[in-house]
Amino acid sequence: MPDSQLIGILIAAMVAGVLLFRLYTVLGRRTGHEPQNDAARGKPAPSPLRDMRGPVADVQNPPPESARGLIDIELADPGFDRDRFLGGARTAYELIQKAYADADRLALRPLLSAEVLAAFEREIAARADAAPERMTNISDARIVGAELSGKLADITVAFRANFTSPSGAVREVADRWSFARSIGASDPNWTLVATAGDSA
Repeated sequence: MPDSQLIGILIAAMVAGVLLFRLYTVLGRRTGHEPQNDAARGKPAPSPLRDMRGPVADVQNPPPESARGLIDIELADPGFDRDRFLGGARTAYELIQKAYADADRLALRPLLSAEVLAAFEREIAARADAAPERMTNISDARIVGAELSGKLADITVAFRANFTSPSGAVREVADRWSFARSIGASDPNWTLVATAGDSA
């Protein structure tokens, strides 16, 4: 009888262990013992949009409607990291806004989808020689949407940033930008595929 009780306890312990492991992988708890990034190893830092690895930023709790999408992406791509993604998205926003203000089409081309690039080029042409507003800082950035459709991962980030006009006037702008990447593709870059925004 004691043997059967011991076997029952061992089986229950194994089941509990499996469940705890599954919870850990789904929730993605950080331990503080992750491998150091390339910069810490003395290697050249990757492109800011390369796998969206830019400066590490705090991730706000995503809304419930996007939480499932983020979990799907994490399960499909074990290398995906929310903190690194959001840090890279902030860097991408800064780079793209600067390139847009400078009318630097060559800098924009590898960062945008064909449709978004065409829209940016139309805006650049429409302003002619008028001096554009320039972004001064990002006050907030958070993930507000995520979806995995087949192997295509799509994540939307809400930005709030301050822009200064040539006259010195400052206004806050709210933007929602969507970045996409095909999981498993040889190209690890995330591309800006949609933009929406309004003055805040």
